[in-house]
Amino acid sequence: MADIITVQDFYKQASLLIPERIQKEIGHFNVFKTEEVFESGSTKMPYNRRAYYKISLIIGKNRAEYADKVIDIEDNALLFATPQIPYNYHSLDEKQSGIFCIFSEDFFAQGNIGKPVSEFPVFQPGGNPIFFLNPEQIEEVKAIFGKMLRELDSDYAYKYDLIRNYVMELIHTGQKLQPVSGLHVETNAFRRVSSLFMELLERQFPVEPPHQKLKLRSAKDYADRLSIHVNYLNKVLKEMTGKTTTGLILERIVQEAKILLKHTDWNISEIAYCLGFDEPSHFNNLFKKHTSLTPKTFRA
Repeated sequence: MADIITVQDFYKQASLLIPERIQKEIGHFNVFKTEEVFESGSTKMPYNRRAYYKISLIIGKNRAEYADKVIDIEDNALLFATPQIPYNYHSLDEKQSGIFCIFSEDFFAQGNIGKPVSEFPVFQPGGNPIFFLNPEQIEEVKAIFGKMLRELDSDYAYKYDLIRNYVMELIHTGQKLQPVSGLHVETNAFRRVSSLFMELLERQFPVEPPHQKLKLRSAKDYADRLSIHVNYLNKVLKEMTGKTTTGLILERIVQEAKILLKHTDWNISEIAYCLGFDEPSHFNNLFKKHTSLTPKTFRA
């Protein structure tokens, strides 16, 4: 799984310059017409987390992947994306248009919305943050985005206060809609979650130098990083591999331990530490359980 995509990464990938006027503000906000950012009306982005919030009006046939869900968008949708959950969507035909805004958490630092933006239901993990719109609702959402565009280009001293209000208007518009009921987990969704887990597991290795320590050690650590429940992750991996999440993690740790024992001169305490064990005795017990040998005997 790739690193979290920052605001700077977004502008770089879209070949856009961060407007000077925005860089001077506390927090970050900008709004874009989809067809002006993505070439030939074709949208494609990596499945990953972003370090910013995004609200998108998607017009055209698309497929969205949000956490472990897959959502087919036949005509249009309003999508709310949060930094806490990996997602992407990609076009399924050439007729693509729309508009979207991005903003950082601290963009609302000067506003008075009563609670962090992350606590609004449309941004909550486990929810269904995609809403289909009828023609009247599309025009309503377009109008809100239009006000953002006009205000962003104005010289009004308090324009960002107005823009924060427009963002809240979009959030409340979404929350009054019924979430998409046509969500489905594809037959290959298990395969995709399993693949993401294995990719994330492999990214922990190799460990170097000795003072480095594994960041992800438990099944919950991996589930949290993938923004899914640990029970669901266990279910997926059991179905796909016949093994538990913990079992797969420990197998990979033992495999790395063998490599370090054979190909480095680190002492056993250093190896134990970098593999996430605070006590060398716990590492010795695990290694012996999986190999029938102590680390010292295996290294000899």
